[in-house]
Amino acid sequence: RLQLRDIVVFDGICNLCTRSVKFILKHEAEHRILFAPLQSPAGARLLSDHGFDPNNASTFIFISEGALYTKSAAAIRIASHFKGVWKLARLLRLIPRPLRDWGYDMVARSRYQWFGKSDSCMVPTPDLESRFLYDESMQPSARRSPQPLGRRH
Repeated sequence: RLQLRDIVVFDGICNLCTRSVKFILKHEAEHRILFAPLQSPAGARLLSDHGFDPNNASTFIFISEGALYTKSAAAIRIASHFKGVWKLARLLRLIPRPLRDWGYDMVARSRYQWFGKSDSCMVPTPDLESRFLYDESMQPSARRSPQPLGRRH
């Protein structure tokens, strides 16, 4: 298994997931979290290495300090990296996990219907390229002709 910095593996064509990545980028206290779309070779490898089917992923995952977090636990763990008032989102851990995950699953099942999806993954701006993993080398790589974050290629 790979031992890298904190990594979020997310559905790169899901509009809600893309917005979540933008939210993390805006609110994290330190710029240390890396991102891998599950549609990329890097994302697929991370999912496979941790026992998930890359072709049937129903949750984003967060890998931190060698541990794997999914669903609401991933969201709460990510919130521990936020600055300011957003750090209070960690208090959601006081809600029993089965209840949190039930809510997570309900949104996850309907995410395309409620928020839509894109035909392709988002491309980060040049200043954020180093935060995204795409190929199996698992090294942040510069992409050619990037478009601003949130635009599609």
